[in-house]
Amino acid sequence: MALVPLNLFVTHRGTSSRQHITCRYRCGDACSKPVPNTSDNEYFGDVVKRMSRRSVLQAAGVTVLAVGAGSALAACGTEGQPAATSTTSAAPGETPPGMKFAAVAPNTEDAVVVPQGYRQQVVIAWGDPVLPDTPAFDVTKQTADAQRKQFGFNNDFAALMPVPGQNNRFLLVTNFEYVTPQFMFPGYNADAPTREQFDIEIAAIGMGVVEVERAGDGTLKPVMGRYNRRITADTPFALTGPAAGTDFVKTAADPTGRTVAGTFANCSGGVTPWGTVLSGEENFNSYFGAAEGSPAPKPVDADRFDRYGIALEPSETKWENFDPRFDLSKTPNEVNRFGYVVEVNPWDAASTPVKHSALGRFKHESANIYVTDDGTVVAYTGDDERFDYMYKFVSAKKIQPGTGPEAMAHNMTILDEGTLYVAKLTSDIPGDEIDGSGKLPSKGSFSGAGTWIPLLKSGPNGSAESLVDGITPQEVAVFTRFAADKAGATKMDRPEDFEANPHNGKVYVALTNNDKRGTEGKAPVDAANPRNENKNGQILEITDDHAGTSFTWDLLLVCGDPKAADTYYAGFDKTKVSPISCPDNLAFDSHGNLWISTDGNALDSNDGLFAVALDGPNRGETKQFLTVPAGAETCGPVITDGLVTVCVQHPGEGDDYTLDKPMSHWPGGGNTPARPAVVAVWRSEGGIGV
Repeated sequence: MALVPLNLFVTHRGTSSRQHITCRYRCGDACSKPVPNTSDNEYFGDVVKRMSRRSVLQAAGVTVLAVGAGSALAACGTEGQPAATSTTSAAPGETPPGMKFAAVAPNTEDAVVVPQGYRQQVVIAWGDPVLPDTPAFDVTKQTADAQRKQFGFNNDFAALMPVPGQNNRFLLVTNFEYVTPQFMFPGYNADAPTREQFDIEIAAIGMGVVEVERAGDGTLKPVMGRYNRRITADTPFALTGPAAGTDFVKTAADPTGRTVAGTFANCSGGVTPWGTVLSGEENFNSYFGAAEGSPAPKPVDADRFDRYGIALEPSETKWENFDPRFDLSKTPNEVNRFGYVVEVNPWDAASTPVKHSALGRFKHESANIYVTDDGTVVAYTGDDERFDYMYKFVSAKKIQPGTGPEAMAHNMTILDEGTLYVAKLTSDIPGDEIDGSGKLPSKGSFSGAGTWIPLLKSGPNGSAESLVDGITPQEVAVFTRFAADKAGATKMDRPEDFEANPHNGKVYVALTNNDKRGTEGKAPVDAANPRNENKNGQILEITDDHAGTSFTWDLLLVCGDPKAADTYYAGFDKTKVSPISCPDNLAFDSHGNLWISTDGNALDSNDGLFAVALDGPNRGETKQFLTVPAGAETCGPVITDGLVTVCVQHPGEGDDYTLDKPMSHWPGGGNTPARPAVVAVWRSEGGIGV
């Protein structure tokens, strides 16, 4: 299929701004390596060619779907298809509540830039104390013992959880995704890292809990509370579900295959209704390696390594030089103990965190929960890899109300019993109207239907049934990508954060980008991924039968330069929106507006945080609320009526820079080193975006 250029009227500027050094240490330089998904799953064009419109609808199932506690209904057109969205919406009305701030203009400043009338503050930064008796941070005098008590490196997801019975007290729970040693250690030698540096890195990633207090002037101040905790790359975790105790996860250090040392590559996450935090282990593969020329371990299926981007070659961090569990030639099963959804109870600093294998093993960006009217728990999660898939888990157990020990104990087992599904999308849009240019089809929007295909049914005490022929339940749990390949799932453009709108139950997915879409030998475009060499990403909107297997979908945003013909802002006037590129994390405000943080802005501006109207005549209106400093990514937004917090990850990270040759001095200024941090933003008077 010949590529159709994107510059129909306006040429897009460049590619993702993510630096190569970030790719190397965060994801093992995945974008420069072969795509792990080599399956020949059919694409929309095949489906449309052989199926009538009526058969597509039959595959989709129901015609009107109940969503959320309010039983809101999906808007439907003829024969149950979603109603087409006009390319021009009704005349825009007044900007909706929650978005009445002056949009921040695109910029490249080495600062967090917020709207006029707002204040900002760094809440906590890498090296700040989390536990008592922590020495003051000094980048030239780091130790592993100190780092285990300090705020970690490259914070990503964040949760801000009110402490019951204490006004203005919260638990700030964060992920520390990855390390970039060049920006941590003076004089770092990538070819010969030291044991001390390895020990510090192990302590610098994982997760953290720190109590914070909101002062009268609006600022958030960390306090040495009883909940404070650091979770690192060697903290003990309990592995549960069908993978636990199998030969795939047993090692000499853990012959039972039930206790895993640590978590890392923790990207985004979510807060459960029962008060715990979920965290996705994403690019775990990049921490494992082997010396050049190492023989393949026996017995190991090389295809399983390849499908997960695992290679018998030195890793970027070279952790395999210091601990045999990271050496694939010595401990090949260790890598199978990562890539899960992690659950942490932040209200008990002595509790053992859990890895839920019933939710499958892949590059989880996050996991987020929706609860149906009857108490069924639905967990949505994406596999953040080019051409990989979207999943959901539907619980067999019902949620137990309350916050007491009995309810917590019950609810923390909910994600161990239920059914794991993968998404297959369809559309009735003629194949010749999806030509890779991003041009809207004749119906006026990109939309369709879909089915959740069951993969694995998990029961009590790790019992399980495979729902994919020829694959055992234990294999589905540990090598989930193979089961999804065989089931015929739809290849997507890097599905990252999944969030259900608490107002109406609609589910939103950030599809960040995929510059290999439509290229030679790779999956062609389809209605949900409509652009060749997709550099800017899109937002998928799903109306789901949450506990069932049918859904309808629309593309809310096709991101990029509003002046370009291949972009779409839900039909809203594109001359009145902020340019947005590479959506990553999602959140909602109390008004039901969608908030999006970005990673890798391809439009010559720093990454930022955006608010998007979802309903009424302003549906699709997109406004930039803030930008982060040069080289940084915006992560983990928390949106409340009086406060917004974001994680500023990898500030100053650039290919031509190091700690000794800095690009950025944010947040300290002067000659201080750049430090990842959490930032709070609030309005000088009144609530956020009023």
